[in-house]
Amino acid sequence: MLTTIARIARRATIPVLAAIAVFGLAVPAGAAVIDPLPISPNQFFSGSVNDNQTNATIVADCAGPARTGHPAGGQYVEAQPAPSSAAGIGFTGSLGRSLKVSLALTAATTPIPIGTLSGYFIKLPIPTSITIPCGGTGQMVFAPSPTSPTARSATVSVTIISLGA
Repeated sequence: MLTTIARIARRATIPVLAAIAVFGLAVPAGAAVIDPLPISPNQFFSGSVNDNQTNATIVADCAGPARTGHPAGGQYVEAQPAPSSAAGIGFTGSLGRSLKVSLALTAATTPIPIGTLSGYFIKLPIPTSITIPCGGTGQMVFAPSPTSPTARSATVSVTIISLGA
Protein backbone atom coordinates (compact mmCIF):
# COMPACT_ATOMS: atom_id res chain seq x y z
CA MET A 1 0.00 0.00 0.00
CA LEU A 2 2.81 2.40 0.87
CA THR A 3 4.57 1.78 -2.43
CA THR A 4 1.34 2.49 -4.31
CA ILE A 5 0.94 5.81 -2.49
CA ALA A 6 4.59 6.66 -3.17
CA ARG A 7 4.14 5.92 -6.90
CA ILE A 8 1.01 8.11 -7.03
CA ALA A 9 2.79 10.93 -5.18
CA ARG A 10 5.79 10.68 -7.53
CA ARG A 11 3.54 10.83 -10.60
CA ALA A 12 1.69 13.86 -9.23
CA THR A 13 4.95 15.63 -8.34
CA ILE A 14 6.36 15.62 -11.88
CA PRO A 15 3.60 17.81 -13.42
CA VAL A 16 3.72 20.16 -10.42
CA LEU A 17 7.50 20.57 -10.73
CA ALA A 18 7.14 21.12 -14.47
CA ALA A 19 4.55 23.85 -13.88
CA ILE A 20 6.80 25.55 -11.33
CA ALA A 21 9.72 25.40 -13.76
CA VAL A 22 7.69 27.00 -16.52
CA PHE A 23 5.60 29.53 -14.61
CA GLY A 24 7.65 30.04 -11.48
CA LEU A 25 10.70 31.21 -13.41
CA ALA A 26 8.77 33.34 -15.87
CA VAL A 27 9.41 37.10 -15.67
CA PRO A 28 6.25 39.11 -14.96
CA ALA A 29 5.13 41.23 -17.92
CA GLY A 30 5.76 44.50 -16.05
CA ALA A 31 9.36 43.49 -15.34
CA ALA A 32 10.25 42.54 -18.92
CA VAL A 33 13.60 43.79 -20.17
CA ILE A 34 13.64 45.79 -23.41
CA ASP A 35 16.09 44.26 -25.84
CA PRO A 36 18.21 46.83 -27.62
CA LEU A 37 16.50 48.01 -30.77
CA PRO A 38 19.04 48.14 -33.62
CA ILE A 39 19.79 51.52 -35.16
CA SER A 40 18.84 51.45 -38.84
CA PRO A 41 18.84 53.83 -41.82
CA ASN A 42 16.16 56.50 -42.21
CA GLN A 43 15.21 56.80 -38.53
CA PHE A 44 14.64 59.88 -36.39
CA PHE A 45 16.33 59.65 -32.97
CA SER A 46 17.10 61.67 -29.88
CA GLY A 47 19.93 61.47 -27.40
CA SER A 48 20.01 61.78 -23.64
CA VAL A 49 22.69 62.35 -21.02
CA ASN A 50 21.93 60.87 -17.60
CA ASP A 51 18.23 60.56 -18.63
CA ASN A 52 17.97 64.22 -19.76
CA GLN A 53 17.30 65.20 -23.37
CA THR A 54 17.75 68.92 -22.67
CA ASN A 55 19.89 70.86 -20.21
CA ALA A 56 21.77 67.81 -18.97
CA THR A 57 24.47 67.86 -16.31
CA ILE A 58 27.76 65.99 -16.24
CA VAL A 59 29.45 65.82 -12.85
CA ALA A 60 33.25 66.21 -12.88
CA ASP A 61 35.36 64.78 -10.08
CA CYS A 62 37.78 67.62 -9.42
CA ALA A 63 40.11 67.80 -6.41
CA GLY A 64 40.91 71.14 -4.79
CA PRO A 65 41.51 74.08 -7.13
CA ALA A 66 42.03 71.84 -10.19
CA ARG A 67 40.82 73.25 -13.48
CA THR A 68 40.33 69.82 -15.03
CA GLY A 69 39.19 66.45 -13.78
CA HIS A 70 37.38 63.34 -14.88
CA PRO A 71 33.68 62.52 -15.13
CA ALA A 72 32.36 60.94 -11.95
CA GLY A 73 31.39 57.28 -12.35
CA GLY A 74 27.87 56.07 -13.05
CA GLN A 75 27.04 58.59 -15.80
CA TYR A 76 25.91 57.57 -19.26
CA VAL A 77 24.50 58.53 -22.62
CA GLU A 78 21.65 56.81 -24.46
CA ALA A 79 19.70 57.15 -27.71
CA GLN A 80 15.99 56.59 -28.32
CA PRO A 81 13.83 56.53 -31.45
CA ALA A 82 12.04 59.86 -31.92
CA PRO A 83 8.74 60.59 -33.64
CA SER A 84 9.69 63.64 -35.68
CA SER A 85 12.31 66.10 -36.83
CA ALA A 86 11.92 68.61 -33.95
CA ALA A 87 14.85 70.67 -32.64
CA GLY A 88 17.75 68.56 -31.37
CA ILE A 89 16.40 65.42 -33.08
CA GLY A 90 18.76 63.52 -35.37
CA PHE A 91 18.20 61.44 -38.49
CA THR A 92 20.28 58.36 -39.33
CA GLY A 93 20.16 59.12 -43.05
CA SER A 94 20.27 56.54 -45.80
CA LEU A 95 23.28 54.65 -44.38
CA GLY A 96 23.37 55.12 -40.58
CA ARG A 97 23.53 51.94 -38.48
CA SER A 98 25.24 53.32 -35.36
CA LEU A 99 25.77 56.59 -33.50
CA LYS A 100 29.21 57.95 -32.63
CA VAL A 101 28.87 59.96 -29.44
CA SER A 102 31.23 62.79 -28.55
CA LEU A 103 31.36 65.70 -26.12
CA ALA A 104 31.88 69.04 -27.86
CA LEU A 105 32.90 71.60 -25.23
CA THR A 106 32.30 75.28 -25.87
CA ALA A 107 35.92 76.21 -25.06
CA ALA A 108 37.55 73.31 -26.94
CA THR A 109 38.13 72.81 -30.64
CA THR A 110 38.30 68.99 -30.71
CA PRO A 111 35.32 66.92 -29.54
CA ILE A 112 36.05 64.24 -26.91
CA PRO A 113 34.99 60.75 -28.08
CA ILE A 114 32.61 58.98 -25.68
CA GLY A 115 31.83 55.80 -27.64
CA THR A 116 29.56 54.20 -30.24
CA LEU A 117 25.96 53.07 -29.86
CA SER A 118 24.71 50.27 -32.12
CA GLY A 119 21.20 50.19 -30.65
CA TYR A 120 18.59 52.29 -28.89
CA PHE A 121 18.02 52.00 -25.11
CA ILE A 122 21.65 51.05 -24.44
CA LYS A 123 23.25 52.96 -21.58
CA LEU A 124 26.77 53.76 -22.76
CA PRO A 125 28.95 54.81 -19.78
CA ILE A 126 30.73 58.15 -20.02
CA PRO A 127 34.39 57.11 -19.61
CA THR A 128 35.93 58.20 -16.33
CA SER A 129 39.33 58.21 -18.03
CA ILE A 130 38.66 61.30 -20.19
CA THR A 131 39.74 64.74 -19.02
CA ILE A 132 37.11 67.47 -18.87
CA PRO A 133 37.02 70.96 -17.38
CA CYS A 134 35.71 71.34 -13.83
CA GLY A 135 32.99 73.62 -15.14
CA GLY A 136 31.61 74.83 -18.43
CA THR A 137 29.12 74.04 -21.14
CA GLY A 138 28.93 72.14 -24.37
CA GLN A 139 26.93 69.62 -26.33
CA MET A 140 26.80 65.86 -26.41
CA VAL A 141 26.69 65.01 -30.13
CA PHE A 142 25.14 61.78 -31.45
CA ALA A 143 26.41 61.48 -35.04
CA PRO A 144 25.07 58.81 -37.44
CA SER A 145 27.65 56.41 -38.83
CA PRO A 146 28.27 55.82 -41.60
CA THR A 147 27.17 59.26 -42.60
CA SER A 148 25.26 60.26 -45.72
CA PRO A 149 23.98 63.51 -47.25
CA THR A 150 20.64 63.06 -45.41
CA ALA A 151 22.15 62.22 -41.99
CA ARG A 152 21.78 64.74 -39.16
CA SER A 153 23.29 64.58 -35.65
CA ALA A 154 21.21 64.88 -32.50
CA THR A 155 22.54 67.14 -29.75
CA VAL A 156 21.97 67.53 -26.02
CA SER A 157 23.10 70.69 -24.22
CA VAL A 158 25.28 69.88 -21.20
CA THR A 159 26.64 71.79 -18.23
CA ILE A 160 29.64 70.44 -16.38
CA ILE A 161 29.63 70.90 -12.62
CA SER A 162 32.37 69.98 -10.15
CA LEU A 163 32.20 67.72 -7.10
CA GLY A 164 35.36 69.35 -5.71
CA ALA A 165 35.60 72.59 -3.79
